[in-house]
Amino acid sequence: MKYVLENEYLTVTFQSLGGALSSIQNKEGLEYLWQGDKTYWGGQAPVLFPICGSLKNDRAKIGTNQVTEMPRHGIVRKKEFSCIEQDSDSILFCIESDEEAYQQFPYHFKLGIRYTLIKNTIRTKYIVENQGKEKMPFFIGGHPGFNCPLFPEESYEDYWLEFPVQETCSVPNPITETGLIDMQHRTEFLKKQEKLRLSHDLFTKDAVILDEIKSRSVKLVSSNHDRSVELEFPDFPYLILWSSANKGPFVALEPWLGLSTCSDESDVFEQKRNVQIVNSKETKTYYFDIKIF
Repeated sequence: MKYVLENEYLTVTFQSLGGALSSIQNKEGLEYLWQGDKTYWGGQAPVLFPICGSLKNDRAKIGTNQVTEMPRHGIVRKKEFSCIEQDSDSILFCIESDEEAYQQFPYHFKLGIRYTLIKNTIRTKYIVENQGKEKMPFFIGGHPGFNCPLFPEESYEDYWLEFPVQETCSVPNPITETGLIDMQHRTEFLKKQEKLRLSHDLFTKDAVILDEIKSRSVKLVSSNHDRSVELEFPDFPYLILWSSANKGPFVALEPWLGLSTCSDESDVFEQKRNVQIVNSKETKTYYFDIKIF
């Protein structure tokens, strides 16, 4: 099902499948969110839980002598969520683990996603509740894709990403065949830069994994006009940049709590970088903002 929030700035549409964004339009009807052309990428803004990226061979040891087996990006992005409440400026979707989910991820969880419209900003708040008796390890992340270019007469190379401070960093090597990350081989990427000019060449080997940047926001900007998108992600340590290798007219700006299994990690889930732990009957929350200009 589709649901809509609207104010004087934006009309935002959501879908119960995946509890995800499906459209972000300004008052002139300009569409900012990628609309899911399968020629390039059929997704739009999936929610990644309880992993971001991939596990080695899609499995890992977890908890007390248990195993988790999950596909890339986890187990909720293709599931139906329930709309629990909606008012004039917010909507709450929820999903609870069922028997199928438990077989893949042996914990009893409830995941809420609250979207709130605040003027020209869409706030996404993840609410992770452990309904079981054991401590629950997990990761969560967003994967919103944005139209790039925004107008048909523009090119991809007219756009750049802008950071609030100068960044100097290297990036690890993604292993395309497995979806994992080679941390032993890194490439210099940004050098005292606030701007990164977009090019399809950035994504010929898959995603760009920004695990060293200081910035907690990034802005998608064109040289042709003042329309832009800003992502603020104060709760997330990693920013992933991605587009399809066949020159998809979009760019995904992805705030993640975790990464695919890295070359210097074991096959134990709890030993992965930045693993989150929520105790029995407790809840953890995280948010990021999408600002539309």
